[in-house]
Parts: sequence; structure tokens; C-alpha cells
Amino acid sequence: MIDPLAMFRLDGKVAVVTGASSGIGERTARTFAAVGATVVVAARRSERLESLAAEIPGIVAVTADVTDDGDCRRLVDTAVDRCGRIDVLVNNAGVSDPVPAIDEDISRFRDVLALDLTACFLLAQLSARVMREQPTGGSIVNVASIHGIVGSAPNNQPGYNAAKGGLVQLTRELALQWTRLGIRVNAVAPGYFATELTDELIAGDSGSAWIERNTPMRRPGRVEELDGAMLLLASDAGSYITGTTITVDGGWTAR
Repeated sequence: MIDPLAMFRLDGKVAVVTGASSGIGERTARTFAAVGATVVVAARRSERLESLAAEIPGIVAVTADVTDDGDCRRLVDTAVDRCGRIDVLVNNAGVSDPVPAIDEDISRFRDVLALDLTACFLLAQLSARVMREQPTGGSIVNVASIHGIVGSAPNNQPGYNAAKGGLVQLTRELALQWTRLGIRVNAVAPGYFATELTDELIAGDSGSAWIERNTPMRRPGRVEELDGAMLLLASDAGSYITGTTITVDGGWTAR
């Protein structure tokens, strides 16, 4: 009997998920744990991580600021020390910078790139050094954005857009370099989802109207609607997929 759903399971796998104290990261951690993975969750808000770990068996909490190189190394080392391996990395931690480009403070621009792009590269590099020693390799999933593909104005986010665009291209390059190591690298590009990052925009009448007007499905996404793409790219169900970015955006980029 063929069981196609079995390929989506992560039994015996170890996944590292950053930005896991809320939103997409928290949902991804819960989803991966539900299909059998041990999940090492990372974020700065330790109390939220500890609460998540206490609630769900198989979740390991590591407080970390991924813009700190030492914290990135400690996160990867902890995952290996506690769990013995890393099969999946989800680079989800991120921040936005809603300000017109002409008014953007250059230090803020650099800070956004440090979190949304540079930290993703370092964690991917550190995880790949672990994955290449494993017979089964591994999978890296970068959480990009539709605004790494198309512009966002009048929702002005110069640093965020630059970082996410760079992350989409970095995904392609790392996929090409690391496929021979047995490591797949892909990205998910969400549209507008109801998370802490977008709460203020969605809560406002003009913001919510703008999202509905520009989304063919006429609504923001729900975090559970990312489960399928995340599981596909993380699991053996996506074993022949690398270097791609999957948009989950209610049709936004199809316009």
C-alpha cells in the first residue's frame, strides 16, 4: 500500500527554527513537532520559548539573538550537542522597516540586513557544515517574502525588501553550491499574513483595505496556510526540489 503522506513526516529528524517565539516560526515549530521532528526553537524572548517547550514534547528552547555571531554558533552547537544532528534549518527570524527610503536611517538599514539576510547566511553556513557530514544531508528553508520578488510601495520597506530580495538570490546560489553535499536550499515567500510583523498594518482600515484590494483572494493569509509549503521543502516529499522559491501569497505576485 502506497502512503504518500509518509514522505511529509519528519520522524527522527532534528529541525532548527529561528524566530520561533511567535507567528510563522512558532507555527512551523508546532507543525514539525506534530509530524515527528525534534525541534530546536530559537528567539530572543526566552519566556515564550520556554512556554512552547513546556507545552510540546520534543521542543528544545535556545535563547539566541541571531544577529550575534556567537549566538548563531552556540545555537548550532547546542542543537548538535543535545540532539546529535541537524536535518532541517528554517531561517525565519526577521524584522521590517516601515519608512520611506528617503528618510531611512542608514544604521537602521544595516540592522535590517543584518537580521534578515546576513544572519540567514551564517546559520545556513554553520548548519551546512553539520549536514554535509550526515549520510542524509539536510534541507534549509529560508523565509523570504513576496517583497523579495516585487516592490512593496506604498508600504515602504527599503531595507526589508533589499534583504528579502538578497535572500531569494542567496537561496539559488547556496542550492547550486551545496547540492553535491546532499543539501537542499529553498525559500518560502509569504504574502501578507496575520502575524506580529503585520498586526499594525492589518489592524488599520486603510492597510487592510490595501491588502484586500491587491490580493486576488481578497484577504491576508492564515499562518496554518504555510504548513504545506514548509513541510514540502523540509521533508523527503521535496527531495527533488532545490533552488526554488515558493510563493504563498493568495495570488499577489500573479498580478
